[in-house]
Amino acid sequence: MKKIYFLLFALFTGLSFAQVTFNPGIRVGANISHISDGPAYESYYYNDNQGYHYGANAFDIKSKVDFYIGFQANIRFAKFYALQPEIYYTRQGARLESQNPAVSSKTATLSYVGGAVVNKFYFEKFNIHFGPTLELLTDHKNIESPIEGDLGLLFGAGYDITKNIGVEARIKKGFVHINNDNTNVTFQAGVYYTFNLKK
Repeated sequence: MKKIYFLLFALFTGLSFAQVTFNPGIRVGANISHISDGPAYESYYYNDNQGYHYGANAFDIKSKVDFYIGFQANIRFAKFYALQPEIYYTRQGARLESQNPAVSSKTATLSYVGGAVVNKFYFEKFNIHFGPTLELLTDHKNIESPIEGDLGLLFGAGYDITKNIGVEARIKKGFVHINNDNTNVTFQAGVYYTFNLKK
């Protein structure tokens, strides 16, 4: 009986992985991002005629719109499952609205080169996907001393309009406190093009 179960398992596995395909592609879209966990602060020193002191300007955090672009490698192991490594460039951050009338509001930008390992599960033309992300900071603007990298998770869904073109929407949550107690939160909406996709 054990041998029969083993043979059935081997047959199922062989059929599942017999049609493995590799299809590269590109992704591009919009980021709607903010940084979470309370207000943002900008430190400064001031002189009140009794010496220099340390202070902080506080900002309310609002979402900002930017973009992402990247490459994907869709490895289709079965009709219902693919593993999709991704490399991408993404611009995130937030709008910072000053709580001090004497201080101007500004837009904080965090630029990353990142990678993800995405698990995709297919239901006809629909798919859901999730996986870990690792991002390395390449540039920043209007945010004090951010951490040089971020680890996170993404969860999303997609729809194949044709055999090559699809649309996607994702939520990506970072877990590293990039600045004080703030973490990255990004909603992504975009399109993808897969070369020679086989169903």
